Amino acid sequence: MPYCTSCGSEVMEGARFCARCGAAVGGAAALPVSAYAQAEPIDYTIQGDNLQVVRIRLKPGQEVYAEAGKMIYKTASVQWESRMTGQSIGEKIWGAVKRKLMGESLFWTYFRASAPGEVGFAGCYPGRIQAFDLKAGQSILAQRDSFVCAQSSTKVDIAFVKKIGSGLFGGEGFILQKITGPGTAFIHAGGDFVEFELAPGEVLQVDTGCIVAFDESVDYDVQFAGGIKTAIFGGEGLFLATLRGPGRAIIQSMTLEKLRRELNPGRTGGDERSPLESLGGFFRSED
Repeated sequence: MPYCTSCGSEVMEGARFCARCGAAVGGAAALPVSAYAQAEPIDYTIQGDNLQVVRIRLKPGQEVYAEAGKMIYKTASVQWESRMTGQSIGEKIWGAVKRKLMGESLFWTYFRASAPGEVGFAGCYPGRIQAFDLKAGQSILAQRDSFVCAQSSTKVDIAFVKKIGSGLFGGEGFILQKITGPGTAFIHAGGDFVEFELAPGEVLQVDTGCIVAFDESVDYDVQFAGGIKTAIFGGEGLFLATLRGPGRAIIQSMTLEKLRRELNPGRTGGDERSPLESLGGFFRSED
């Protein structure tokens, strides 16, 4: 499938206009996958500690898009505009609905450099930014509301959890974000990150809600957290999320919901959940 030379999005065979940016395309304007996969990568650095900033230095003609409200600065040479993806009104509306389900804004904001320039993005609460350099067709799954920004050649779409148990008790709900290359994408989550490279069949058990992202090859499920006594009095709820390799998995040390609980003036004690809270988590995950 060819790619648009303006924004790098996939273009259907025979299409006259790009569905993402609306630019006219044709036989000479469409770039093959192999050619676009070798396009020059963007220049970026991630700075900071507790609330990191990704600084992207754009060359003339380069473009990135971001979740609304994630930009913190830009140079005057970087132009920006908000767009809704899709060719028809129906496609634009459906795209907006999917973004809201993913916890994102109705519009993406696009940043294009007319001359060498820089733009910076950050998350909305203390945490880390993770970069993914994706090849053509390569995908990662991330928790909803984690997307920060990406090259225009990448695609962010909705991914539904296939297993009912994972959706009900896995802490991430039924909806994840699927980010597909080629290009570089950035996500944000809380606390610090721990990264694992899982071998085929290797299983990692994670507190529900602490999963940041994982390769598409990793199987995601939930399982009962030991015996009844451990589940009720162990302070971790009734279920654990499980990730089975092969593939890469990233987890976070602090979720937004845990941060909200600890900042609640009426709360006492540490991070443990009471037995009643654990039983309540049977139908509702706090993370």
